Amino acid sequence: MAVGLRKRRRIQLVAAAAALLAVATAVIGYAMRDGIEFFRTPSQVVLEPPRTGERFRLGGLVEEGSVVRGQGTDIRFVVTDGAEATPVRFSGVLPDLFREGQGVIASGEIENGVFVASEVLAKHDESYMPKEVADALKEQGLFRHGAGVSPQPDS
Repeated sequence: MAVGLRKRRRIQLVAAAAALLAVATAVIGYAMRDGIEFFRTPSQVVLEPPRTGERFRLGGLVEEGSVVRGQGTDIRFVVTDGAEATPVRFSGVLPDLFREGQGVIASGEIENGVFVASEVLAKHDESYMPKEVADALKEQGLFRHGAGVSPQPDS
């Protein structure tokens, strides 16, 4: 009789551990769902508009002639992938290397048709462009050349 009791106790212990593991996995997954930000280009934003309040990363090139500085640290600019463009509003200090015609990735969400950025990242040297931005531009047959976007053959 004691052997059957120990075996049943062991099964109960394994079942409880499995249930705890499942609950812990569910809690971690639920907590991380808000922390995941997907990358999108302006063309992808137009094709598949994000849900209200959905945070994502917008990447592309800062459109030439689009930077408008407002009061204090407010700034507006347009991010383009060569095919589509998305207006961006940002309040804060921009990276030193931020400029028109250069690669940029901004984190935030769409509000009334304008991407409101909470963070803006810029390239760090002349040969760097964020991988996601470069891949998206190459996919569309466009790639950064000099200070702007120009058609490039696939290599």
